[in-house]
Amino acid sequence: MTTHVLGDTGVLTGRSLRHILRSPDTIITTAVTPIALMLLFVYVFGGAINTGSDESYVNYMLPGILLITIASGIAYTAYRLFLDMQRGIFDRFQSMPITRSSVLWAHVLTSLVANLAAVAIVIGVALIMGFRTGASVAAWLAVVGILILFTLALTWLAVIAGLSAKTVDGASAFSYPLIFLPFISSAFVPVNSMPGPVAWFAENQPVTSIVNTIRALFTQEPVGSDIWIALAWLVGILVIAYTVAIATYRRKIS
Repeated sequence: MTTHVLGDTGVLTGRSLRHILRSPDTIITTAVTPIALMLLFVYVFGGAINTGSDESYVNYMLPGILLITIASGIAYTAYRLFLDMQRGIFDRFQSMPITRSSVLWAHVLTSLVANLAAVAIVIGVALIMGFRTGASVAAWLAVVGILILFTLALTWLAVIAGLSAKTVDGASAFSYPLIFLPFISSAFVPVNSMPGPVAWFAENQPVTSIVNTIRALFTQEPVGSDIWIALAWLVGILVIAYTVAIATYRRKIS
């Protein structure tokens, strides 16, 4: 059974990836907005922002930019799922001897590949802009692991949106709050520079602990409790989103 699931998922993932390769502008478009934000903040606002540290501003804000890149990219997953539902492709798959969950996992894995490609582009531009890190291989692997977990958690949220939406615009609109969330966190300015209620929200929302963890790994500083808070948020969101997405899918195709 496991071999069957993996085989079906592999075939359907190949199908989704071919769509991405035929339209690479999806990945490029995903990277354009974060790169534009990075250029704006570093070269326009960066000189006026006091982060309380000696590191360059591009180093400081890159973790938040990486999360925005992923939050932008997962909207395409919801969009593609919505189109598959509207075109009756899921109904067609139901008449074939394939496992049900493989259809969703194909979209999720495609999202993972596409978003990691966009993240790589953004990091490449950041290096050109002066980003430098002495992070070890282990630290880089930890950063990649956190970004993968973040992508999976948000992608399963995108699956819910894609299955539940009534219109194309509605399928991707859910990502807008997720893109905005890093702006009310420690991604661009220290939390202690914010007014009281805003600072409380920024300190206790998931993006801040994720950003702080990635930033500490890049700067070779102790991650402290932030990494455990970040993992708790990500695993919790992933489990809940996956459970709701599977339930929604079964209800839609029953």
